[in-house]
Amino acid sequence: MKEEVLQKARVFDSNGTIKRSVDEALEKLKIFRAKYPFTEKPEAIETLTPEDIFITDKGEIGEFFRYIEYQLKPLGYLRTYPKVYLQIRRQIDLFKELLYVVVDNKKSLAEKVDAPWKEIKGLGGDSHIAKKIIFCFNYETGSVIPIFSTSHLEHFLNIIQETPWLPIHYDALSLGEKYETLTAELLKAKESSQITKPWEITYFCRFLYETYTPPKIITEAQRKKLREKALMEQRQQFAKFIELLNELKAKGKISSEQWRAYSEQWQKNTETRQELTDKLQRLK
Repeated sequence: MKEEVLQKARVFDSNGTIKRSVDEALEKLKIFRAKYPFTEKPEAIETLTPEDIFITDKGEIGEFFRYIEYQLKPLGYLRTYPKVYLQIRRQIDLFKELLYVVVDNKKSLAEKVDAPWKEIKGLGGDSHIAKKIIFCFNYETGSVIPIFSTSHLEHFLNIIQETPWLPIHYDALSLGEKYETLTAELLKAKESSQITKPWEITYFCRFLYETYTPPKIITEAQRKKLREKALMEQRQQFAKFIELLNELKAKGKISSEQWRAYSEQWQKNTETRQELTDKLQRLK
């Protein structure tokens, strides 16, 4: 991460208010998971009732989504409407099928996000509600984050990363593949500093939102411009790296097999690119 980001992290939440808020929400997550132990006992999904989703005679959100939206608000904000929950109630059997995907430890994060959420009106689009449900039921894996907007993740990574982070074929990825890629990059960034490494992931994400609040509306044109800039920078860096490999190969410093291996390593491991480049520069 950039040094200026780490400087802000050093002085973040000096009175511990945000830390206490996150800790309290994590305790509520334990209560929620005890009430709905779907991860530990997937068969318990069948006990979910329509009233857990939406209580029609009272016009109120049921307990399941009251936790998701309100009790667990410090673990990721959602802006939803009662009619979404009413629609989920009407399609509760399909919703249960989606929950089975959520708690399936053989499914990747991309597969969970790319499940047919859009079949229930209000759960498609960027799938914010689905992503929060996935976060709540996969929290202990350490591979999920409480940021549910794709554009927000792109915004944060563009600000905090020292080097371009976008894979070359990013635009061709599915929503779930993008989210999995963005999540992995953010987790790597968090772990790269001794300051933020010990932080609980929700606390780290709160730091990002409090310090680098995303614009209220990011247009598709703005998002495209950010992606194009990052991709252009990455392509330029890759071209320079290939020039270095070609020079070393021409001098007999590396073999054709090593050329291919180093090229593949640069593309796959974004966090070690500079280290690899420095290592090869020393061979010149």
